[in-house]
Amino acid sequence: MNGNDITALGFRGKAIGLALDAARERAKTGVTNRDVLTELAHVQHHPESFTDDPDYAALARELLGQLAKVPDALRDRPLAYRQWGEDLIEEGARAQMDTAMRLPVSVAGALMPDAHFGYGLPIGGVLATDNAVIPYGVGVDIGCSMKLSVLPIEQLSREEEARLLRRNTRFGAGGSWERKVRPDHDVLDEDTWDEFPLLRQLRDKAAEQIGTSGSGNHFVEFGTLTIDRPDLGLEPGEYVALLSHSGSRGFGAQVAGHYTRVAQNLHPKLDPEARKLAWLDLDREEGEAYWTAMELAGRYALANHEVIHQRIAQTLKVTPLVTVSNSHNLAWKQRFSDGREVVVHRKGATPAAHGQLGIIPGSMADPGFVVRGRGNPAALESASHGAGRQMGRKQAERELDRAAVTRYLEERGVTLLGGGVDEAPQAYKRIEEVIARQADLVDVVAKFTPRVVRMDTGKEDI
Repeated sequence: MNGNDITALGFRGKAIGLALDAARERAKTGVTNRDVLTELAHVQHHPESFTDDPDYAALARELLGQLAKVPDALRDRPLAYRQWGEDLIEEGARAQMDTAMRLPVSVAGALMPDAHFGYGLPIGGVLATDNAVIPYGVGVDIGCSMKLSVLPIEQLSREEEARLLRRNTRFGAGGSWERKVRPDHDVLDEDTWDEFPLLRQLRDKAAEQIGTSGSGNHFVEFGTLTIDRPDLGLEPGEYVALLSHSGSRGFGAQVAGHYTRVAQNLHPKLDPEARKLAWLDLDREEGEAYWTAMELAGRYALANHEVIHQRIAQTLKVTPLVTVSNSHNLAWKQRFSDGREVVVHRKGATPAAHGQLGIIPGSMADPGFVVRGRGNPAALESASHGAGRQMGRKQAERELDRAAVTRYLEERGVTLLGGGVDEAPQAYKRIEEVIARQADLVDVVAKFTPRVVRMDTGKEDI
């Protein structure tokens, strides 16, 4: 085999010599020239799959460098971006946002007042990119979202609300419904699951966990919704409401992990500081595949809420008066005022286009708010997704006194089912302060006060 055989396959530049070296090494092991040429063709078309291969790693890395439309080198300085509630934002979150704004594909960004340190993009970070999607810019829990149902019932007893939550919800990292009562949903019948192998492999896991909630800060709770203005189409007053926070479960987490590895393999020269912000070009097969999987995970996450709310409404034999829902871990294609299309990542940020309804929760014992967006372009039409942590989970477990947390719950009349010290209200910023810092992003239209809350048990139960 010689260089002509290699160039005939379409290799160019430094890749020709690397391919020829690899071919000669493979030939020494007894592999035929025909088989070597077949292998080289596979490397050429899918170099990201060969970055750890002992024979083809050097060639794969060179090909990835040639394929990259945008160099991996970061900007010398981050692009300018706005921060809301700057006094509430920890330095680690700002440092992460600075790194994101140095990416060559970044075009705009913003930090919400609930922002805190995360993986890759900070939680509470909003990032617009040019024809690229960042899996860790979306987050591990793809499609994590909120749903509120206003119910046409009188206030139930705490015991009845607790019973309804225990019977109709399931929690935990591996939580699922028993097979004989496992719910169904149209999202599981979509043809999208058959578009490529990863989705086919994950469909059964998704079916097992439909209508359930994860661990951490996910919850389902009964509470009182206080409406002061007619934005929801209801008369001002107090209503019984059901509020839930859930995501795409194990299915979304595996999609996020897989495509983050793919993105990192596609950008082997990316600065280690930005490695978790590796991106996928949307006009490449990998980017299209992730976008398809991400949107499916977003629909699946909302389906989890629908199942939960439907089960409880059916048990009560009622139809909700009003429902509101929004996703806060997704990427959207959005147009700037100049007509340019960008990809807006909201990792722990609520979409807040002009007139758009959303939900910003507090904590297990603090209020949440139904809001209407003001469409602020400087925030990329976004708002906070919650109060935001002021303590990491391990810090909260070390430093918070369980008795003090229990007193906090009792003083606010909250009954907690499950829940760990790592999710205690004291681990979060004050939601009222967070809401006050974004008056130019959203208008508050209703207040939700929790009453009976169910969560995963946590590492250390309260």
